[in-house]
Amino acid sequence: MEDSQEYKDKKAYFQKIITLYGRNVVIEALQDSSIEVHKLHLASSNKPDGAIKTILSLANTRNIEITYHEKNSLSRISKNAKQDQGVAIDIIAQTYKSANEIQNLNNFRLIALDGIQNPQNLGMIIRSCAAGNVDGIILPKKSSAKISPLVIKASAGTLFKLPIYYCYSLDEILPKLKDTSIYALSSHAKNSIYNVKAEKKSIFVLGNESDGISPEVEKLCNNSISIPMQRGVESLNVAVTASLLAFMR
Repeated sequence: MEDSQEYKDKKAYFQKIITLYGRNVVIEALQDSSIEVHKLHLASSNKPDGAIKTILSLANTRNIEITYHEKNSLSRISKNAKQDQGVAIDIIAQTYKSANEIQNLNNFRLIALDGIQNPQNLGMIIRSCAAGNVDGIILPKKSSAKISPLVIKASAGTLFKLPIYYCYSLDEILPKLKDTSIYALSSHAKNSIYNVKAEKKSIFVLGNESDGISPEVEKLCNNSISIPMQRGVESLNVAVTASLLAFMR
């Protein structure tokens, strides 16, 4: 029964759900008709005035399902009791895809993130990749920043403009991608990013803000490259590095 196409389709649908929270964020999501909404969650203790009144009006206009919860239950949904303001919303991100789909692509240039934990960095990386010559981002669920209002704000509205491929960890997906040039960004590498020749299938791996790429993931890379630095500067912010990669030819 679990192997039925109906089950697979349902599972794929729910994998695309991203839960956001906070009154202003929810209002913005409801006002954007291009964002598909699965369900709106409200704390039953909310007073139906001000922002809540606006949220209810927008939800009713779009005929969106509304579910009421006790505050503790809502906090479990939002996963941020301190900042959810009694409101959460499930949106369907059509650009949020399983990393297994990469195996079906003939050509791609992707940026893979290994342990990026700062939401603002993640948002800025998404913005640069959306604007540049990148076909998507691989974002593991393990030890990574989650898609959140902070990420959306830092991405300046570009979150849904390019594919974000999810997996549990990079060592789960990278070994499956055959005939792919996988580059580790390392300050110790002798090869410059400016000497990289365009390959049909390329992935550039960026590491954690303080520790860089994990040893486990580095072993899965078949090349390492660096950004030439001047005047004794040791490294760049990971979001800046992503920008340089995104606009490489």
